[in-house]
Amino acid sequence: MAALTLWGLAWMENQIETSVELATSGKKIAIGNDLVFLPNFELSFTEPFKNKAYTNAEMAYCDQFADSLLRYASTWAAKEAVYKALKQLDDATLGWKKIEIIRKKNAGEPQVLLHNNPAKFKISLTISHDGDYVWAIALVDTELTSL
Repeated sequence: MAALTLWGLAWMENQIETSVELATSGKKIAIGNDLVFLPNFELSFTEPFKNKAYTNAEMAYCDQFADSLLRYASTWAAKEAVYKALKQLDDATLGWKKIEIIRKKNAGEPQVLLHNNPAKFKISLTISHDGDYVWAIALVDTELTSL
């Protein structure tokens, strides 16, 4: 009887896993967000971190402002938000420099360039800051024509 019970539990567990996989496999969108507290970010903002996390274009953008730390924190929050959303849709490893936050003009609309596969996702991104906080939200859509 115990063997039958164990078999039944294993079967139910398998059915639940299969149901979850089916429910999530058709996922079309994902949302990621990140909140950065500027005083803490400033403490961790070192040259090695900067060189590991930011592309040359991102550094050039941030460095042109008097409040460059705010720009670096905003870009970091955006990268984190995009990363969190993408990980819901794709388990592939993605380095920080493979997610590039670009702006066509100063303080313009942020856009995302994925260096591994730029045409795979449509990504909408917003960044906001108030006082000591920066917040970014990314919406990733696998249906490129729907956003």
